[in-house]
This record gives sequence, structure tokens and C-alpha cells, in this order.
Amino acid sequence: MVAAPDSKPDSQADGSDPDLEEVNGILADWAARSASTSTELIDRFEAMGYEVRGKSEDEIADVLRRRPARPAAN
Repeated sequence: MVAAPDSKPDSQADGSDPDLEEVNGILADWAARSASTSTELIDRFEAMGYEVRGKSEDEIADVLRRRPARPAAN
């Protein structure tokens, strides 16, 4: 018996996964709400390379949806 080829395109082949992107967006929104009231969390995101200091909640969420702008601090 020969397995039939998968008719669905491999979403990971091009680096995108709609479910993962949706979850990342939800987490970015949640983290931005939390960061808007937590200096410690802002410091942690900055140390991870995300430029979020001085930004609004919406701006923080947008930053967190992308890769860090700079390498993480050691």
C-alpha cells in the first residue's frame, strides 16, 4: 500500500502557520496589557530586544508581534 500525498500544503514550509500567528497575536495583546502597568515587564521585554519603553499598549502589542529589533542583553 502506498500513502497518498497530503493534499494540504505544508504551512510550515513557508514559515507561516495561521493558528500560530493567531495565538501569537493574542499573546502579544495580553502581554501589552500587562506591560502597560508593569515596569518590570517593560524592562524584561527591553532586555529581550523588544523596543517597547515609552510606547502605548497598542504600540507594544505591534512590537511584540514581530521579531526583536536587537539581540537580547546578556
